Amino acid sequence: MIELASNLFIAILGLAGGLAVGSGLVALLIVFDLIPRLAQLARAFRMSIWFETAIVSGSLYWTFADFMDWRLNLPYVSLISVSGLFDGIFVGMLAAALTEVMNVLPILAKRMKLSRFIASLVMAMVLGKTLGSLFDWLVFQW
Repeated sequence: MIELASNLFIAILGLAGGLAVGSGLVALLIVFDLIPRLAQLARAFRMSIWFETAIVSGSLYWTFADFMDWRLNLPYVSLISVSGLFDGIFVGMLAAALTEVMNVLPILAKRMKLSRFIASLVMAMVLGKTLGSLFDWLVFQW
């Protein structure tokens, strides 16, 4: 009975984490109008469905690659360097985008009429991140 409750808790926790991360990705894409801007820069408005498909396909591929522990063996240093370059570009762009995402909280609080609870919302996010990190480092990593 305890094992069933433990597995159910882990399943709910995993679902909640996935929903949080997925919501963050969708919010990032919507707030920055990433796909329309990409289509505008590429002058390919008619092909925006391809950009959307690429983002969804990439997300699904890397989710399966992570869950199924797929490995990508790159034999040459030049291929690894290119992969590292793309990873660095992605992380840098994501970090730059996340600095602007901080404007999402006041907008969300205003639209949901929670402006007077903005400090509580921020504290809940900070405490959740801190407790989640501590739990991961102290329980799962040991």
